[in-house]
Amino acid sequence: MYYSAMEKLGIEKREILVDRVEDARDAQTDAQETFRSSLERFQSVVETPDTPLQEKYDTIRTAFEDSQDVAEEVRDRIDAVEDVSEALFDEWEDELELYESASLRRNSERQLQDTRSRYNTLIARMHRAEAKMAPVLEAFEDQVLFLKHNLNAQAIGALEQELSQIRADVDRLIQDMEDSIAESEAFIEQFRTTNQ
Repeated sequence: MYYSAMEKLGIEKREILVDRVEDARDAQTDAQETFRSSLERFQSVVETPDTPLQEKYDTIRTAFEDSQDVAEEVRDRIDAVEDVSEALFDEWEDELELYESASLRRNSERQLQDTRSRYNTLIARMHRAEAKMAPVLEAFEDQVLFLKHNLNAQAIGALEQELSQIRADVDRLIQDMEDSIAESEAFIEQFRTTNQ
């Protein structure tokens, strides 16, 4: 119903798909920055032992909450991409039956298969990047809970041991997101070029 209304306004599903892929790419870019920033805040707490403990807890808790929010935004954007792409591909398949010309129908079928293949690669990469957020969020949450329940200098010392693992997880997550963003940009560019 939404897509029909948008088409009546002159906005095609393919335009909505490209917009949503761009939104997902932008959400992943925001997630990268949030995770980087959260890691920096986490590092500043662990590496600065003279900061009052409550301040440290507040800094880490805020970084964790920011990371949770941006992770949810990424999930929502990916869901929106999947929703519009499903409608686009269903419509495309239905419209293949409308062709009178067999050669145009075959050409459109090949283009559909190629676009679906590129889309499947893109969405798989988005989901892989999304899946990498959960372990990072879990590690952050563990640290927030540990600090919350053990606001003392020993808690800060224990956090230092976890910092290198969290740093590695965030680095891996950021690299996966960079790969997914690059795949999104390539999909958008190729989709626009192919469908103009």
